[in-house]
Amino acid sequence: MDRELVQKMINLATEQLKYSYTPYSHFKVGAALLTKEGKLYTGCNIENAAYTPTNCAERTAFFKAVSEGEREFQAICVVGGKDGVLTEYAAPCGVCRQVMMEFCNPETFQIILATSEEQYEIFTLKELLPLGFGPDNLA
Repeated sequence: MDRELVQKMINLATEQLKYSYTPYSHFKVGAALLTKEGKLYTGCNIENAAYTPTNCAERTAFFKAVSEGEREFQAICVVGGKDGVLTEYAAPCGVCRQVMMEFCNPETFQIILATSEEQYEIFTLKELLPLGFGPDNLA
């Protein structure tokens, strides 16, 4: 993936931090999801007092995209930090990784974790979810 696109995704994900609703943890997360066709969808985390209904930024982006007919994805960028300050990588939780497994090829789908345009790492879904369970397991 070219550096310019990665930086654009980092900026979009970072922009989402301002929409994050985190009155309990104060840990804001933003995401930018890239479809196979090059369209970008964004998301932020949305907390709930009951905790279980809380939705992560990654799932927000995926659900927005899927609800508009998208089914093929190539990458997601995730940023996050306490009070929106990006000090370390904010890796997707297990539930988000499982949602990615539903729609993405674990060998090729890329997950960009960043703290700035210059500081980022790119992982495949398989690296973050080895031996993941997906639709192929049910075929």
